[in-house]
Amino acid sequence: MKLDNNNHSVFLLNYHLVLVIKYRRKVINDAISERLKEIFSYICKKYNIILEEWNHDYDHIHILFRAHPNSQLSKFLNAYKSASSRLIKKELPEIRKKLWKEYFWSRSFCLITTGGAPIETIKKYIENQGKK
Repeated sequence: MKLDNNNHSVFLLNYHLVLVIKYRRKVINDAISERLKEIFSYICKKYNIILEEWNHDYDHIHILFRAHPNSQLSKFLNAYKSASSRLIKKELPEIRKKLWKEYFWSRSFCLITTGGAPIETIKKYIENQGKK
Protein backbone atom coordinates (compact mmCIF):
# COMPACT_ATOMS: atom_id res chain seq x y z
CA MET A 1 0.00 0.00 0.00
CA LYS A 2 1.46 3.35 -1.05
CA LEU A 3 0.81 6.13 1.44
CA ASP A 4 0.69 9.86 0.70
CA ASN A 5 2.72 12.25 2.81
CA ASN A 6 3.61 15.84 3.44
CA ASN A 7 6.16 17.49 5.74
CA HIS A 8 4.56 16.33 8.98
CA SER A 9 2.31 13.36 8.28
CA VAL A 10 1.67 10.16 6.40
CA PHE A 11 -1.88 9.43 5.27
CA LEU A 12 -4.15 7.61 2.86
CA LEU A 13 -7.55 9.28 2.51
CA ASN A 14 -9.72 7.70 -0.19
CA TYR A 15 -13.30 8.80 -0.78
CA HIS A 16 -16.20 7.55 -2.88
CA LEU A 17 -18.45 10.43 -3.94
CA VAL A 18 -21.87 10.12 -5.58
CA LEU A 19 -23.47 13.24 -7.05
CA VAL A 20 -27.04 13.08 -8.31
CA ILE A 21 -28.86 15.27 -10.83
CA LYS A 22 -31.74 17.20 -9.27
CA TYR A 23 -34.85 14.97 -9.22
CA ARG A 24 -32.80 12.29 -10.98
CA ARG A 25 -33.30 13.89 -14.40
CA LYS A 26 -31.56 11.72 -16.98
CA VAL A 27 -29.20 14.22 -18.59
CA ILE A 28 -25.74 12.66 -18.36
CA ASN A 29 -24.35 11.05 -21.49
CA ASP A 30 -20.73 10.17 -22.29
CA ALA A 31 -19.89 13.67 -23.57
CA ILE A 32 -21.40 15.44 -20.56
CA SER A 33 -19.70 13.00 -18.21
CA GLU A 34 -16.36 13.69 -19.87
CA ARG A 35 -16.87 17.45 -19.53
CA LEU A 36 -17.87 17.07 -15.86
CA LYS A 37 -14.71 15.02 -15.34
CA GLU A 38 -12.56 17.74 -16.97
CA ILE A 39 -14.05 20.36 -14.66
CA PHE A 40 -13.46 18.08 -11.65
CA SER A 41 -9.83 17.54 -12.66
CA TYR A 42 -9.27 21.27 -13.01
CA ILE A 43 -10.81 22.23 -9.65
CA CYS A 44 -9.39 19.34 -7.62
CA LYS A 45 -5.79 20.60 -8.05
CA LYS A 46 -6.58 23.65 -5.92
CA TYR A 47 -7.77 21.44 -3.06
CA ASN A 48 -5.01 18.77 -3.01
CA ILE A 49 -7.38 16.17 -4.43
CA ILE A 50 -6.42 13.45 -6.92
CA LEU A 51 -9.00 11.80 -9.15
CA GLU A 52 -8.64 8.01 -9.13
CA GLU A 53 -11.74 6.73 -10.93
CA TRP A 54 -14.82 8.18 -12.63
CA ASN A 55 -18.02 6.68 -14.01
CA HIS A 56 -21.60 7.75 -14.61
CA ASP A 57 -25.16 6.69 -15.18
CA TYR A 58 -27.81 8.86 -16.80
CA ASP A 59 -28.75 10.58 -13.54
CA HIS A 60 -25.65 10.43 -11.31
CA ILE A 61 -21.87 10.14 -11.23
CA HIS A 62 -19.49 8.06 -9.11
CA ILE A 63 -16.07 9.44 -8.26
CA LEU A 64 -13.21 7.81 -6.39
CA PHE A 65 -10.60 10.31 -5.22
CA ARG A 66 -7.73 10.79 -2.78
CA ALA A 67 -7.40 13.84 -0.57
CA HIS A 68 -4.89 15.41 1.82
CA PRO A 69 -5.71 16.14 5.47
CA ASN A 70 -5.79 19.86 4.61
CA SER A 71 -8.30 19.40 1.76
CA GLN A 72 -11.48 21.27 2.57
CA LEU A 73 -13.96 18.78 1.19
CA SER A 74 -17.13 20.78 1.77
CA LYS A 75 -15.64 23.86 0.07
CA PHE A 76 -14.35 21.69 -2.76
CA LEU A 77 -17.77 20.08 -3.30
CA ASN A 78 -19.50 23.46 -3.33
CA ALA A 79 -16.95 24.86 -5.79
CA TYR A 80 -17.23 21.84 -8.06
CA LYS A 81 -21.02 21.66 -8.06
CA SER A 82 -21.35 25.41 -8.69
CA ALA A 83 -18.76 25.59 -11.46
CA SER A 84 -19.84 22.41 -13.23
CA SER A 85 -23.52 23.38 -13.14
CA ARG A 86 -22.82 26.86 -14.47
CA LEU A 87 -20.45 25.68 -17.21
CA ILE A 88 -22.58 22.77 -18.41
CA LYS A 89 -25.68 24.97 -18.70
CA LYS A 90 -23.67 27.66 -20.50
CA GLU A 91 -21.97 25.27 -22.93
CA LEU A 92 -25.08 23.16 -23.55
CA PRO A 93 -28.11 25.45 -23.25
CA GLU A 94 -30.42 22.70 -24.54
CA ILE A 95 -29.83 20.78 -21.30
CA ARG A 96 -31.94 23.37 -19.43
CA LYS A 97 -35.09 21.89 -21.01
CA LYS A 98 -34.43 18.60 -19.20
CA LEU A 99 -33.71 20.16 -15.80
CA TRP A 100 -36.06 21.27 -13.06
CA LYS A 101 -36.03 25.06 -12.57
CA GLU A 102 -32.42 25.53 -13.67
CA TYR A 103 -31.09 23.17 -10.98
CA PHE A 104 -28.43 20.77 -12.20
CA TRP A 105 -27.21 18.97 -9.05
CA SER A 106 -29.25 17.81 -6.12
CA ARG A 107 -28.31 19.59 -2.87
CA SER A 108 -27.50 16.24 -1.27
CA PHE A 109 -24.58 13.95 -2.00
CA CYS A 110 -23.04 10.74 -0.71
CA LEU A 111 -19.41 10.84 0.48
CA ILE A 112 -17.93 7.67 1.94
CA THR A 113 -14.42 6.93 3.13
CA THR A 114 -12.96 3.81 1.58
CA GLY A 115 -10.16 1.32 1.99
CA GLY A 116 -8.18 0.02 4.89
CA ALA A 117 -9.21 -2.49 7.49
CA PRO A 118 -12.85 -3.14 8.37
CA ILE A 119 -14.13 -0.90 11.18
CA GLU A 120 -14.50 -3.84 13.58
CA THR A 121 -10.81 -4.70 13.16
CA ILE A 122 -9.81 -1.12 13.94
CA LYS A 123 -12.12 -1.03 16.99
CA LYS A 124 -10.55 -4.23 18.36
CA TYR A 125 -7.05 -2.87 17.71
CA ILE A 126 -7.83 0.32 19.67
CA GLU A 127 -9.56 -1.60 22.49
CA ASN A 128 -6.50 -3.84 22.89
CA GLN A 129 -3.94 -1.04 23.10
CA GLY A 130 -1.95 -1.22 26.33
CA LYS A 131 -3.01 -4.81 27.02
CA LYS A 132 -0.52 -7.66 27.02
